[in-house]
Amino acid sequence: MKPYEQIDRRNFLTKSTTIITGGALGLGIIPNGALGAEVISDELENVIGPREGFSPQIGTLLSMMTWMRATILYPVNGMSVKELDYQHDDKSNTIGAMLLHLAATERYYQIDTFEGKKREDWSPTDNDKFGVAMELGDEGRNKIKGNSLDFYLNTLNEVRENTITEFRKRDDKWLMAIDQDWFWGPTNNYCKWFHVCEHESNHNGQIKWIKGRLPQTK
Repeated sequence: MKPYEQIDRRNFLTKSTTIITGGALGLGIIPNGALGAEVISDELENVIGPREGFSPQIGTLLSMMTWMRATILYPVNGMSVKELDYQHDDKSNTIGAMLLHLAATERYYQIDTFEGKKREDWSPTDNDKFGVAMELGDEGRNKIKGNSLDFYLNTLNEVRENTITEFRKRDDKWLMAIDQDWFWGPTNNYCKWFHVCEHESNHNGQIKWIKGRLPQTK
């Protein structure tokens, strides 16, 4: 089974061009502009591999992250605030909260790998913007609500733009560098950033599960 067999990716990207160029979806799946046609194009959207302007392994990683981001954004396309805020039960996260959590997680790994800071060293700005979304739980269920889809897409885009900018500055030696003190054991930057991609895949399944249980779909 192809991972995208339920998604007409080419048509989705084509139909989203107007939104993308207006900044709502941004670099996550943009086929031209700041990422450049060499990063995502009709010919390369389903080809994982190096990208012009990046070291070989970083470009390959970015191609995976970009593919996964398109898969995340497809099922939420056009969602209303009510749908984004739907909570299936008292232990569930809303789709909106999960989208903001994805942005927070990517920011977490930016701060760790680009800035060399730990969670306790986050700036007040990052804490205010991403602290609740990073942890989710009851506080997230209570506070992350009432936001439009554009709010979540713009936040995801803003964070991804920073990732791309920083990736361009680095090489494969940096990507392979090992953090001996990482909390789950020695881990290189490649594994940390692959986890960002894998993390989106995990929440993609949760988002689709919640979407299938929205009241208006019954």
